[in-house]
Amino acid sequence: MSDQEVRDVALGHDDPPGVDLARVAAYLADAAPGLVGGPLRAEVIAGGKSNLTYLVSDGTGEWVLRRPPLGHVLATAHDMAREHRVITALGPTGVPVPRTYALCEDLGVIGAPFYLMEKVEGTPYRTASQVEPLGRDRTRAICERMVDTLAVLHAVDPADVALSDFGRPAGFLQRQVRRWKRQLDASYSRDLTGAEELHRRLRLSVPESPAPAIVHGDFRLDNLLVDGSGDVVAVLDWEMATLGDPLTDLALLLVYQRLATFGIDHTLPDVSTAPGYLADGEILDRYSVASGRNLSDMGFYLGLAYFKLAVILEGIHCRHTRGQTVGAGFDTVGAAVEPLIKAGLDALKEHR
Repeated sequence: MSDQEVRDVALGHDDPPGVDLARVAAYLADAAPGLVGGPLRAEVIAGGKSNLTYLVSDGTGEWVLRRPPLGHVLATAHDMAREHRVITALGPTGVPVPRTYALCEDLGVIGAPFYLMEKVEGTPYRTASQVEPLGRDRTRAICERMVDTLAVLHAVDPADVALSDFGRPAGFLQRQVRRWKRQLDASYSRDLTGAEELHRRLRLSVPESPAPAIVHGDFRLDNLLVDGSGDVVAVLDWEMATLGDPLTDLALLLVYQRLATFGIDHTLPDVSTAPGYLADGEILDRYSVASGRNLSDMGFYLGLAYFKLAVILEGIHCRHTRGQTVGAGFDTVGAAVEPLIKAGLDALKEHR
């Protein structure tokens, strides 16, 4: 593609926040020749509260572009290269992921790393109102496939997909406890009741991990795309993926399910309240059978999941107060943080 053609591709459309279409078009002309064939336009896809996701189109084809959030980000978060790497590596496996096209680590293009991937047709079910029309049986089947997909992911041998060096499984849980405390300290903007106590109890009760696996880090139904037949066709949002303890994924899934009953924030997912959605025990039983893993220490994992989610939401709250978020729905996120911390303390007392 010539320089004039590159300019023509980017002409005539306003750039959304965080993306320079002319520079993206010029980069793709070299990185993915022939992919883009017409004027580019892009829009922010609603729903993301961390990395920014855009739908990019040339009028014929459509792709998804991912970049870090605007403003300051924590050093270990929002790593586009890692996210791109794990999605690309899982492409040949039974884990459904989008095809990747290009990774750009040159900050001179749009001011931050980004990557481009396939747009997969499917629905990220987030609310009960979305799935209720499907009926109880269909909702249950979708939820079962969600749990099965998680078990499939955790069954992938990292060595088979060249991800042996993607993380450090030894001491994973101890580092998770330390990491989320550091993340909280880095996002500190107010006192949070119970935060120090929850961190202390987690630090003193770390169990022995099972065999390591590829961990998604944010696995839930609205990070999956489901097609018209109810099959999971793509797992999205891999920004927190690593190698580690697979039960952290399972616990976070349960915490998201429980969060819908808190009555804290209408913008948080409530799909788990829909008739037919699997209860906690059903999810644990199905995962246990599919994976063969011991789930006797779920109290700790739930406590850690509550802590992790509280820290993530506190980081979003902090960025919102500094005017560094894009889109709506951020003004009430901060109200969920202390109830999550309390739930984490309660979860440490639980035993399956």
